[in-house]
Amino acid sequence: MVSKKDIRSLSKEDLSVFLESHGQATYRSAQIYQWLWQKGVHNFDEMTNLSKSLRGLLESHFEFFPVAIDLQQRSEDGTIKNAVKLHDGLMVESVLIPSASRTTACISSQVGCSLDCQFCATAQLKRLRNLNADEIFDQVFTIDQQSRAYYKRPLSNIVFMGMGEPLMNYKNVVLAIDKITDAKGLGLSPRRITLSTSGIPKMIKKMADDKVRFRLAVSLHSARQEIREQIMPFTKKITLTDLQESLRYWAEHTGQIITYEYVVWKHINDSQIDINALVAFCKQIPCKVNLIEYNPVEGTGFEAASSTAIQHYVSALEKSRIPVTFRRSRGGDIDAACGQLANKVGS
Repeated sequence: MVSKKDIRSLSKEDLSVFLESHGQATYRSAQIYQWLWQKGVHNFDEMTNLSKSLRGLLESHFEFFPVAIDLQQRSEDGTIKNAVKLHDGLMVESVLIPSASRTTACISSQVGCSLDCQFCATAQLKRLRNLNADEIFDQVFTIDQQSRAYYKRPLSNIVFMGMGEPLMNYKNVVLAIDKITDAKGLGLSPRRITLSTSGIPKMIKKMADDKVRFRLAVSLHSARQEIREQIMPFTKKITLTDLQESLRYWAEHTGQIITYEYVVWKHINDSQIDINALVAFCKQIPCKVNLIEYNPVEGTGFEAASSTAIQHYVSALEKSRIPVTFRRSRGGDIDAACGQLANKVGS
């Protein structure tokens, strides 16, 4: 019996080699590729412009490992959270965030997380494995379908801010983005994709060297080393100096402005010292700041800062002409907000 391989692990070139070795026309690889990555089929019988014999050949050598929506929850604000079941029974979550002009997909890259951010629900889970490129793609494809069904427009933006640290699964994340941005795939502009990282300097430099075209956001949360170590213990081995040096490298090689994601917590990073440190950090490299409203995560002990503290941040950043936005949380009633994804089934 032939051991079947995941067909979506093959490149277009791999497909051509397979077809040629079985006496088939290599141009069929482009058709198969389109079925896989543009139309998102999970069944060879749906590839209707292929002959029955070719479909049978593919069926005998390959299989699919699609994801499935195990549970869908809808927030009062229109946000949709998907509990996504993988082929091996493991679960991740993805989120559709609608606004007046666009829909954004928040995508997971790992089952659990490699890092230990104390404020994040996902970090409380053990990292079980990285997601494959097709599992990442399927999350996006599913949310695009939901966007069209519920909001009558295609998905417009993607943020890798779901479960996991995307730079710890760099290869598969980039492979998925290649399929999402390919004209023969979903055809989404890379400028509409943002990868959000907690800050892995070596991988940030690699992205710059690889000349990726998607945007970069960094979950900063403090520009003081001692505070960052307290709330993100892995940063004891990654100093702010190291991070800043890698971000300068990114900016110089890509010409892109970096976005800093920043949550303000009561008695942790809400003092004037914290504000001054952030302003000084931001002045080093072209950037903008997203201040994010915090939704409590059970068992962490973190509490959102006052609106006064937020306003002090905004005023100080604006005074230094650093672009700043305060981003209100979405989907908090279904645990779909930033830092809340933890495979927790709501009531």
